[in-house]
Amino acid sequence: MTQGRSIRLFLVDGTPNGLLTAEIINWTGHVLTGPRSKLAELVQRPECSRTGIYFLTGPDPDGSLRNQVYIGESDVVAQRLKQHNREEDQGGKDFWERVCLVTSKDLNLTKAHVKYLESALMQIARNAGHCIVVNGTAHEYANLPESDRADMAYFLEQIRIVLPALGFDFLREVTTPSQVKETLGLYSVTVSQSPVFELTSKSRSVKAFAQEIDGEFFVLKNSAASENWTSSPHSYQSLYNRIVSEGVLPPTGSGLRLFAMDYPFDSPSAAAAVVLGRPANGRKDWKVQDTAVTYGAWQDQQLEALKSPPDDLAPGNSP
Repeated sequence: MTQGRSIRLFLVDGTPNGLLTAEIINWTGHVLTGPRSKLAELVQRPECSRTGIYFLTGPDPDGSLRNQVYIGESDVVAQRLKQHNREEDQGGKDFWERVCLVTSKDLNLTKAHVKYLESALMQIARNAGHCIVVNGTAHEYANLPESDRADMAYFLEQIRIVLPALGFDFLREVTTPSQVKETLGLYSVTVSQSPVFELTSKSRSVKAFAQEIDGEFFVLKNSAASENWTSSPHSYQSLYNRIVSEGVLPPTGSGLRLFAMDYPFDSPSAAAAVVLGRPANGRKDWKVQDTAVTYGAWQDQQLEALKSPPDDLAPGNSP
């Protein structure tokens, strides 16, 4: 069983949309994040004069549903952030809206350390597939002594814990239904799995299967889907088109497409819409395999199965 973690957050200017720092107890790392509109204040912070790794995030200018991220490193992070704030034709970057930097409280991060972290984080972000990494090709940087690599492995593990908690999900590891456990550094994490759900459309000869893993709704590999988006324009149409363009839904030549891999969706309705090629209510359309129990009814059953507290511990009664 995985142990809990404590993350200490501090709102620098007392507002939720300003600068924020984050630390994990017993970790030497320090996280500072804020919007681009606060860059003038952020670069004056002492953290920005240190060696560190940084992330620039923002929407994709081409209109895809995924954000873009740039991962960089510097001996003096403030200088690099000022350069990135220039216009594109002056070597800057236009897309980013938020910045996050990770430094060390004990000042022990070296140039070699952050180059190693940059290389590893770029690879992790690309493999996770939650965002578009706008860096060039990542080169493996292994020029570190064995002891330093072990230290950086632990440092990297903490970054992957704290950043998703701050809303930066591009490093979040995806556990597919084909896995029952994932390994995160030195910790083994047991995942929660739902039953397998089925969606069938006789009129389109579509049959798809799905499973919920740790809050993400996965359509399973080899599930069938509509060959085209057949409804009027809808927000899910962009999702359908993106998944097709990424090669996740190759055509079969028989009027259908098949999922080439287990693919995660934010909701059962998004998954149902992509499968059917039209807007759909996933809470009703997905059913527990070989039953008539809908996804919504199955969720209700989970709540009803929770044990009620004893009468003597009910609200208003003293223990």
